[in-house]
Amino acid sequence: MPNSPHPRFAIINGDDFGFSHGVNQAIIQAHEQGVLTSTSLMVTGDAVEEAIALANTHPNLAVGLHLVLVCGQSALPPSQIPHLVDSLGNFSNSPLQAGLSYQFHPAARDELWREIRAQLKKFRNLGLPLSHVDGHLHLHTHPVVLRILVELAQEFDIKVIRLPAEELGMSLKLDRRNLLTKLVWSFVFGGLRRYGEHLLKAHGISFADRVYGLLQTSNMNEEYLLSLIPQIQADFVEIYSHPALIEEGEPLNGPEGAGEVELAALLSEQVRKALNMNGFELTNYVKALY
Repeated sequence: MPNSPHPRFAIINGDDFGFSHGVNQAIIQAHEQGVLTSTSLMVTGDAVEEAIALANTHPNLAVGLHLVLVCGQSALPPSQIPHLVDSLGNFSNSPLQAGLSYQFHPAARDELWREIRAQLKKFRNLGLPLSHVDGHLHLHTHPVVLRILVELAQEFDIKVIRLPAEELGMSLKLDRRNLLTKLVWSFVFGGLRRYGEHLLKAHGISFADRVYGLLQTSNMNEEYLLSLIPQIQADFVEIYSHPALIEEGEPLNGPEGAGEVELAALLSEQVRKALNMNGFELTNYVKALY
């Protein structure tokens, strides 16, 4: 659609900013040398202080909150949220277990509200504009979590929340690997998207027309992006991935080698040309919507 009569905008986001030095360096490299325009910060990540310093020296990099409610550390001490974390402040490593607890355990839901507010408050105290909110393993799309974010939207000036949305048929046409996972995720997150759209529209919170990355998680490589971009029909999209550099002694935020492959895609001049040829202007949520 290079001759689309409508302006087209693409937000290229790197998740897990603050997770590690290797992730931080990959995100900054993709921003300085590639197509990355936006990132999502884990305020409880091991390398969050470095990430904050980098954000302050890269004012054109929009920064949102990557809400951590699974597979990570809490902002509040364990004594205040004993139904959410263990004695060391670690959330469950199982999204299913966490989601069921948040849905059916009243004490966990009460603590969840306090923890979400604490992470938003920690972000606000950084002095950075809040570009958007998304979540680790997309647990922010859980109806209980999403309702809490909407309740807190006015207090913390939340203007945009990510709602994953991509076409299953297109994804399978481009890459049929992990077929069962893609089918299940498309069904689950399709339902969550429909619920989220209704809720966010009712409260004046924005979201992109399409968000690509979920069905191809850990494999948003150059080949996939070059095939995907010409087929995108929406005019306001987010494409996200998890770029990372391997650093000795640091934990990985995905399968080994995946972060470097996704970084290479973000640095690809061919990907930049494909976005341009298909009429997309690189932007971020701050520039596009505020």
